[in-house]
Amino acid sequence: MITTRISDLIGRTPLLELPVAGGGATVLLKLEQFNPTGTAKIRMARNMVDEAEEAGLLAPGGWLVESTSGNTGLGLALIAAERGYKFTAVVDNHSSADKLRGMRAYGADILNVAGDEGGLATAERDTTAERLAAEHGAYWTAQHRNQGNPDGYRPLARELHDDLGDSIDFLYGAVGTGGSLCGTGRLLRERIPDLKIIGVEPVGSVVFGGEGAPYHQSGTGTPEGSEIGDVVDYALFDQGIKVRDAEAFETCRYLARNFGLLIGGSAGGVVYKALERARTAPAGTTIVVLVCDGGDKYLDTVFDDDWMAAHGLFDEQVVRRLATMLR
Repeated sequence: MITTRISDLIGRTPLLELPVAGGGATVLLKLEQFNPTGTAKIRMARNMVDEAEEAGLLAPGGWLVESTSGNTGLGLALIAAERGYKFTAVVDNHSSADKLRGMRAYGADILNVAGDEGGLATAERDTTAERLAAEHGAYWTAQHRNQGNPDGYRPLARELHDDLGDSIDFLYGAVGTGGSLCGTGRLLRERIPDLKIIGVEPVGSVVFGGEGAPYHQSGTGTPEGSEIGDVVDYALFDQGIKVRDAEAFETCRYLARNFGLLIGGSAGGVVYKALERARTAPAGTTIVVLVCDGGDKYLDTVFDDDWMAAHGLFDEQVVRRLATMLR
């Protein structure tokens, strides 16, 4: 295929089957790192811009603004570069350095609202993005409340159904804005009424309740005090579960060192929980996991021994459990 725009390469990402011990259930990873920018969020970034253009909210040479922990910003930065828009990413220190470098490479302006010592600052990011848009006539894509976010994943649902038909029993995904899992799950549920949709968030996130606490998984969850946007459709979820940082990151490291598969930090948590399900699921069960980005943006954190040790994230018990869940 020959194309003239990089965004035309979005989609048709591959499925990879994990070698589950016991062989009762099948666990399939939808590897969204094969999209441009290496992430699923390029899908919704393109769709939000498409819908804004169609609604007359973006004029040629216009200005896009978004509050982002990284991957949405990467997607918007690429689309802005391709279509001639200015883009400002409002970030905090939860973004990986590589995501920030990537946005700058596409020509984005970076505004960090957390300061040198701050960490996750979702509410401050959103307030700043909204103010910038109001003061300068920019278009704030507002991913947490923009229906163009989940609608951007409808093609992903169609890809899964094209490849697997009605034989999907469980769909697992991380829940940050809720866009990828809700958008994919909504269309799949229309075609597969018995599909079970399982949302996964970090321990310390409050999307599914519980006490708020700091966590290191980026691009997922909602910290205490921050808005849970309209994109999160609780009626879609059959279950909302939590995963510890150590479980998520040890899974990433185990998959890299034993199978040559490099996935992002929050994706590791979703895979871990899907493998737990596979241990008890009936024979013939098919579990699909949305792996929303690759691990190349986490080489300074998840895959760095010193960083893991400094944050007390090594857990040999998790590694031993992974060895029993995978062949």
